[in-house]
Amino acid sequence: MLKFLPPSVKGGVVCVGMGLHTMVWVPLLMLASLFKFLLPLSSWRRGMTQVLIAIAELWMGCNNFLQRQTQSTRWQVDGVADLKHDGWYFVTSNHQSWSDILVLQRVFNRRIPMLKFFLKQELIWVPFMGMAWWALDFPFMQRFSREYLQAHPEMAGKDLEATRKACEKFRHVPVSVVNFMEGTRFTQDKHDAQASPYQHLLKPRAGGSSFVLSAMGEQMHSLLDVTIYYPGTRHSFWDFVTGRIEQIVVHVESKELPVELIVGDYENDPVFRQKFQSWVNQLWQDKDALLARLSAGLQAAAR
Repeated sequence: MLKFLPPSVKGGVVCVGMGLHTMVWVPLLMLASLFKFLLPLSSWRRGMTQVLIAIAELWMGCNNFLQRQTQSTRWQVDGVADLKHDGWYFVTSNHQSWSDILVLQRVFNRRIPMLKFFLKQELIWVPFMGMAWWALDFPFMQRFSREYLQAHPEMAGKDLEATRKACEKFRHVPVSVVNFMEGTRFTQDKHDAQASPYQHLLKPRAGGSSFVLSAMGEQMHSLLDVTIYYPGTRHSFWDFVTGRIEQIVVHVESKELPVELIVGDYENDPVFRQKFQSWVNQLWQDKDALLARLSAGLQAAAR
């Protein structure tokens, strides 16, 4: 409907539109969060969690609607046909831009449980947002630094134990946890500084993923291995909202999580750590090869 507008105007429409409808949904989210906090009954809190998730999914749906009305971007998405809204998923993706989060929300909203990120325990005290994250059941993790554990060896394993206990609610409530294994957005400078062995990716950080899977235990059933590819050089958040990205390719592959890698001591068991790193490295080799094929295929089609 608004695709005829100049890119900068479209970007302004999307940003202003997102801001305005966010001002509508956030007060509702805060009110529902307060209701959930004030009445500590398990059944009540489970019901309010569903209300909160519905509000968040409506917010994401409004974002997606604005994008569809303003963008002419061609989307090529595969691998989502058999996903379940009541499944348990560990989602990992390559990371190139802030727009990746909006891409994931557009692809997965209402197809799988609402996407959630592991957050540091300290973030629960962030005004307003901390309560919202708590109310939406974002999993909070408590991790001790190596220096702290050297000074307090009796605390070894306590951080994982506390995080695992906090995640017990997900035994009965489907969840999708997102982890960007690269830990930061890809840039050529970062790639060169790392001497990354991958052509299109930074080195993956296996420790955080192992912590997530260990905390979630056997609740996680499937890995959704997501590869996002932006042909060309435009893929910033502003490029996304202005519709300057001509095409976005999203490949989703559902894989079974290896049982032997779900629970283990990544920090202190070198054998387990090597197995987990090898598994992650293989994922990244396959993802790098896929990105190379996508790049070569689209370049050939353009000639």
